[in-house]
Amino acid sequence: MHVRVRGPIQRCLLKAVRNWFFPPGRAWIIIAQLAGINFITSVSSGLITVGLPTIASDLHLDDSLLVWPVSVYSLTSASCFLLAGAIADVMGPRIVNLTGCFLLAIFIAACGLSQTGIQLVMFRAMQGIASALVVPSSVAIVSRAVASGRPRNIGFSCLGLAMPAGFALGLVLGGVFISGPGWRVGYYFGGAVAFLLWVVGITALPAAPLRKRLASEVDWIGAVMASTCLATLSYVLAMLSSDVGEIRNPTNIGLLCLSIIAIPVFVFWMNRQEKAGNPALIPNSIWKNTAFTSVSIMILLSVSVMNSMELFSSLFFQEVQRTTALGASLRLLPNLIFGTFINLTTGFVIHKVPAIYAVLISSGLCTGAPLIMALINPDWPYWNAAFAAQLLAPMSADVLFTVGLIVVSDVFPPETQALAGAVFNTLSQVGVSLGLTTMSVISATITEKSTAGDSDKHSPVALMEGYRAVFWALFSWMVATCVVGVFGLKKVGNIGVKKEQ
Repeated sequence: MHVRVRGPIQRCLLKAVRNWFFPPGRAWIIIAQLAGINFITSVSSGLITVGLPTIASDLHLDDSLLVWPVSVYSLTSASCFLLAGAIADVMGPRIVNLTGCFLLAIFIAACGLSQTGIQLVMFRAMQGIASALVVPSSVAIVSRAVASGRPRNIGFSCLGLAMPAGFALGLVLGGVFISGPGWRVGYYFGGAVAFLLWVVGITALPAAPLRKRLASEVDWIGAVMASTCLATLSYVLAMLSSDVGEIRNPTNIGLLCLSIIAIPVFVFWMNRQEKAGNPALIPNSIWKNTAFTSVSIMILLSVSVMNSMELFSSLFFQEVQRTTALGASLRLLPNLIFGTFINLTTGFVIHKVPAIYAVLISSGLCTGAPLIMALINPDWPYWNAAFAAQLLAPMSADVLFTVGLIVVSDVFPPETQALAGAVFNTLSQVGVSLGLTTMSVISATITEKSTAGDSDKHSPVALMEGYRAVFWALFSWMVATCVVGVFGLKKVGNIGVKKEQ
């Protein structure tokens, strides 16, 4: 048998290529496992987004609960992110992450086993809590286990990529499963993959030393305040996204007032904790960091735009151009493919490019996506305009996911990296809820006032007026994102560079 022996030059080239694409050691296994579990969770959310009409019909879901299989996940996850992050920093991110992975496998599969609409809503709520255990602890594990510089940047890039890419793929697969074997198969498959990743995590994820007791190390009062505020706000936003008239409901008015009042109370408590030298969930002083505050605002806006573009582009294809769910899913596919490319590229090169250039160029290009959809003629073929809009739509958020994680993790101390991930993902989740609710209100209001379509508010012409108004609003939000970046990141140079140990 002939054995081929590589020369020293070949070995050096091979090593260079391997180090370029894969972080050294077992770091790439850790990154793959963490990104994978976040990815499959988001796939399940995408499945239910595109398949909701069919799922609701199969499970006889009451009209009053129609939005809840989608909204309850955001409500429970956003409410628990900060508390889960604080606990992970004390107990160690490994045990919290693995617990979340196991619960995700159980509840994703359980969604496919649902026999009633109430069961589906409850399983989705539990899935949101499990996701809150996984996401912040994933950031902490990458921060601690992966070397700074390109390897860690790639890790953050993969974490950032996993959620929007998973959601986009879920939209595509939703159309495939609904048109073929049925929506339940998607959840069985997702549960099986999540369980496999849990098994991989048991052997791959590194252990971390425990800190002091939970009672003394976690700002429980601040966590309860933040969770209450986020839970009530998410609930009201979910109700408004289903029916604008819900704003007149006394319960919703009361909960909205409660969430608004909780904000200054939370700020006061953080100030008190800082002055006393006690643990503070999100210290007020951290907002004095211009880069952190600017990135937080930009993440909020750009994630809102990206998710709203996906939803309303899908509605445009199905309700205006009358394509099938599968046809709409395939038209969203360039969003997934190009977004993946942009996100991975950002992880490889961000340490060599000034952050402000990367962010402003990507955000500037992204403004073209809603602008194209706002100006589009529904009779145009897909390749004339909509294709370009789908290519541009993910650019801002996918770059900001990596940049944002690097900036946020640098601001928080090394021992609170799970909390850093929690803050970042809370901003993203609030951005999704805020964006979808605002755009749903705009669409419904403009469509209701439409005089087109022979007074039929469900006609393609009337619906298009509402969608067009949404795309103009998204364009203005992207312009605002660029403005914040210009003034907030002007003093930020290269980020994600390798640090000397």
